Amino acid sequence: MKITRAGMYSLAVGAIALTIAGCGGPKKETSVAPAPEASTPGGKPVDAATAGSITGTVVLEGTPPRMKKINMSAEPSCMKERTGPAFSEEVVTGDGGALANVVIYVKSGLAGYSFPPATTPVEIDQKGCQYIPHVIALQAGQPLKIVNSDPTTHNIHAMPVINQAWNESEPPGVAPIDKTFTHDEIGIPVKCSVHPWMKAYLSVLSNPYFQVTGKDGAFDLKNMPPGTYTLVAWQELYGTQEQTVTIAPKETKNVKFTFKAAASGN
Repeated sequence: MKITRAGMYSLAVGAIALTIAGCGGPKKETSVAPAPEASTPGGKPVDAATAGSITGTVVLEGTPPRMKKINMSAEPSCMKERTGPAFSEEVVTGDGGALANVVIYVKSGLAGYSFPPATTPVEIDQKGCQYIPHVIALQAGQPLKIVNSDPTTHNIHAMPVINQAWNESEPPGVAPIDKTFTHDEIGIPVKCSVHPWMKAYLSVLSNPYFQVTGKDGAFDLKNMPPGTYTLVAWQELYGTQEQTVTIAPKETKNVKFTFKAAASGN
């Protein structure tokens, strides 16, 4: 029986809870987001003359959970690299409830198009014994560069279900670790086996229409061909939301995603 990529992703939903119990002990399951459709090899390029865009914001309604202070006293070298205390980053908000670290991506609507992977590396740094940034998105085939700016050794353990897992040590002062991912996969957990409070999430997409929100909660997906799309917002604690968005030639459509703080159970 032939199993499609979508089928592989569905099977992964049942298995992922076993692999992402979390850094440093049991915790709430990370949500599994729907996989985007694959780009079409040899498909047509986007016509820039008719392309539009989807812009918008992501907000959190209600009182956000209090970020937990991270105790790094067992690792003095971590403390030396910091100018202040470290906090967990499960929920980071800005003015007016703007929600950061949300992956916005197009799940469907791009059939018939092909998109070459970006060649500019995406970088994740280990500084002050935290991953910077906390949430990263990149294209399948795009280089990922893992840097260690700390004076201590880290162990980077990526735990995908669809892509190949890896677990590598990175001492201070060595060359960055270079990786690539070949398949769409949302919310891949990354942890440090040496410092259990360190965690990050990677999302891999075969199309270029994605963005991770900053503290302003904003996103802007440019150069999109006219069409009807399923747009997804993924957040590590609150799960996913979807909206159907149609854009005409050269049109800019604005949308808003609203997550509710009560959904966290805090």
